[in-house]
Amino acid sequence: MTSPKIFGIAGWKNSGKTGLAVRLVTELTRRGYRVSTVKHAHHDFDIDKVGADSFRHREAGAHEVTIVSGTRYAIMHELRGAPEPSFSEILARLAPCDLVLIEGYKREPIPKIEARRLEAAYREPLAPTDPHIVAIAADHSVEDQGLRLFDLNDTTAIADFIEATTGLSRRPD
Repeated sequence: MTSPKIFGIAGWKNSGKTGLAVRLVTELTRRGYRVSTVKHAHHDFDIDKVGADSFRHREAGAHEVTIVSGTRYAIMHELRGAPEPSFSEILARLAPCDLVLIEGYKREPIPKIEARRLEAAYREPLAPTDPHIVAIAADHSVEDQGLRLFDLNDTTAIADFIEATTGLSRRPD
């Protein structure tokens, strides 16, 4: 399998990034693509539960803890003071796929769509200062920015745009 195509969704907190990402994954997988996602969090997070065996392994000092079952596996890597891995290091760890959809990482030099909602925590447009933003998806009217504009909820049209922009091509059935 060749290197995956990469496309991002950028925007401020509560701009609709996650909802758009989920709808796009649903639509693009329906079209037959293998899609992986990367979400950047600007805060501490944990996917483990206090008291679980894996949590106890991490608390004891394990560098990586892998949980495996018949339906999924997860690898938790503790940084323990080391710097956050680079964007390219994260991409290198992903299994082969057709498309990696990126949520966040708004400063990475990848093609991305800017999500905008009136309820966003901050509404300063990103597009004017980011040449990698190739479209805007909003829940309100946006003055012409010279970019392709989409309704934030028009998942089909946005998925079509991602296919065209990244050069994704459907596999024969």
